[in-house]
Amino acid sequence: MGSRVRVWLNRTYAENVFFMDQLRRNPHDRAVEIHATHGDADSPVLAAADTADLEPEGLSPAAYVEFALDQCARRGIDVFVPRLHQAAIAAHRVEFEAVGTALLAPPAEAIDAFEDKVTAYEAVQKVGIPVPPWWRVTTEDELLAAVEELEAGEYKACFKPASGAGGVGFRIITRAPFSLSHLNGFPSPYVPLDLAAQAVRDAEEPVDWLVMPRLEQPEVSVDCLTGPDDRIRMAIARTKNGRRRGFSLHEQWIKPARQLAETFGLHYLSNIQFRMLGDEPVLMDVNTRPAGGLHQLSLCGVNAPWAAVQLALGEDPGEVVPPFLGTDYTVVSGLRPLRAVSLPRQRAEETADTLQDASAVPLPALPAQATAPVGLPTANSVGASTAEAGAPA
Repeated sequence: MGSRVRVWLNRTYAENVFFMDQLRRNPHDRAVEIHATHGDADSPVLAAADTADLEPEGLSPAAYVEFALDQCARRGIDVFVPRLHQAAIAAHRVEFEAVGTALLAPPAEAIDAFEDKVTAYEAVQKVGIPVPPWWRVTTEDELLAAVEELEAGEYKACFKPASGAGGVGFRIITRAPFSLSHLNGFPSPYVPLDLAAQAVRDAEEPVDWLVMPRLEQPEVSVDCLTGPDDRIRMAIARTKNGRRRGFSLHEQWIKPARQLAETFGLHYLSNIQFRMLGDEPVLMDVNTRPAGGLHQLSLCGVNAPWAAVQLALGEDPGEVVPPFLGTDYTVVSGLRPLRAVSLPRQRAEETADTLQDASAVPLPALPAQATAPVGLPTANSVGASTAEAGAPA
């Protein structure tokens, strides 16, 4: 058993409580202490951590880097897994190393390459990875022209922000006029073309959308672990088709994901997503951070968070191959405890000038949550917090 490892996750997704659980249940029985920070005192990640701080709001990326360096130095952080301001933090890797902290994040230039989806699509096309046809839209005329061209090819048009995470801002365009049918039942991603065009025409802020064909299922999400030597250690695909989810090592997903991760230096954990355009898998999105569903690989006997922490510490885990592919499964909601008392939110006007006085408000340290015995998670543990996984919560 080696020395204790102290890991920090900043303003991460609610589903990463399972990331934290897996670190504690690592196969080497290594002692792990987890520090978490968040802007919401009721985030479940704060309750799941051994120690937790409430983050100051309103910091610029540069000021946040200073906050992060202070946290790492004061808390003795060995490995920092940044989500908020990931690129700004990665650009200061040397400063973090100077205080004894390894960053579990790709280089800043790799993060920047995939911040803008148009730039990313152009770059990956040059290395032969297939992407869907796309149009960058900033005006009403561009929107109408893109939709007409897609419909002429018998595709259904959709759009999403040119930069952004997950499915935020994703909409499917329909020619059906707005009616009561759009208001019945649950909210829908469908939006009438005339309303979308009017919104662009009347917008008081810049519009920057990517318009493309709606891609078909299955959606395949490849979780990758790549070393600082640009050599991939793990690539396992998670498939999603309706409710049904499963795992795959098929080369039609693994080969382009491996090529992308190694070519663009997506060091440590990344997530590369594909969908189908006709019979061809095409790239949908690239996340330069651990996926919220990464813990689902435990159904294949793989502890990806721990392998990544080992790699960040210079303890190369070697090639991570699943001993088996888990059975198909689905995801359900579950329960997760919160801290006993909610703290008031930080004021948005706090700035770098007040960082010294208004830095993270310490929450009382609690012992680590009791965890289940080492092994496969229960159905509830696989599915808990999924309703919150799309946004930091």
